[in-house]
Amino acid sequence: MSTTTKALSLLLVLVLLLFVSLAHATTDPCPINSIYQFGDSIADTGNLIRNGPGNTNPSSFKNGVNFAVAGSTALNSSFFAARNLHVPATNTPLSTQLAWFKSHLRSTCHGSSSSDCLKQSLFMVGEIGGNDYNYGFFQGKSMEEIRSYIPHVVGAIAAAARDVIRAGAVNVVIPGNFPVGCFPIYLTSFPVKDPKAYDDKGCLKHLNEFAMDHNNQLQEAIASLKKEFPDVVIVYGDYYKAFQSVLRSSKSAGFDKSVALKSCCGIGGAYNYDGKRQCGAAGVPVCQNPDKFISWDGVHLTQKAYRFMSKFLNNIILSQIKCLS
Repeated sequence: MSTTTKALSLLLVLVLLLFVSLAHATTDPCPINSIYQFGDSIADTGNLIRNGPGNTNPSSFKNGVNFAVAGSTALNSSFFAARNLHVPATNTPLSTQLAWFKSHLRSTCHGSSSSDCLKQSLFMVGEIGGNDYNYGFFQGKSMEEIRSYIPHVVGAIAAAARDVIRAGAVNVVIPGNFPVGCFPIYLTSFPVKDPKAYDDKGCLKHLNEFAMDHNNQLQEAIASLKKEFPDVVIVYGDYYKAFQSVLRSSKSAGFDKSVALKSCCGIGGAYNYDGKRQCGAAGVPVCQNPDKFISWDGVHLTQKAYRFMSKFLNNIILSQIKCLS
């Protein structure tokens, strides 16, 4: 999911909010001391601008590396070219991010095996895959065709997880997709006249069903990985349910129910989103109180929404993390 620089700077990364308290949340004598992140703009903190993971000084990466790049796909650009889909030249698919990771290991694990280097590390393989589908949806491909992408996308994510495990990862989180039918960009771009097409929260059912299809196939792949690597902790990051928990508890969490599906930074229409005048463009306003909103720019969430998601996910993920002595 590509976005403006302004949006990227505000989104303080779901994964950082998720694990910033790791060192304080456990009395384990061997806590997680580094995080390796792969993904797209949900986690990118500037790689789209730098086109790489930044400083090459190994000492700069003692707490891990963020390889995520906004707009990235799970699949290589050749997959989309074969289907007459345009993908930006800035696309940095999982294969490229993995190549960066392997190069990083060669420069930082001198004198020890990569498994020794990574035994106190957490790997976030995603969230990624959303853009693979976005390029299809927003370039007019049919739902049937885009559904055919799912096994390929899931296969690429599973292959990436397998690569990092073989490199020595022992704690791997593989997040699923969001309920995109609740996002202003989709609600605005694909309106349906039939009110029955929307659920009780105002989200588009068929798009959420698509996201669930991806998530179900991803969980099946994770189950296979667990059988393949029984000594590795592989956790499904249920971003779908985490987002739903925010939406369900919007009022009690302090969000304004009247703008639950509207963008804070945006303009026009029922959802305060216009694809031709996005957040960061001249004349596009920002709401006075972002903490009342769930959606920041129609594509990404506000910092407060991510924080509530992280609380939901912490309870599930932290209890499963393994740390080798």
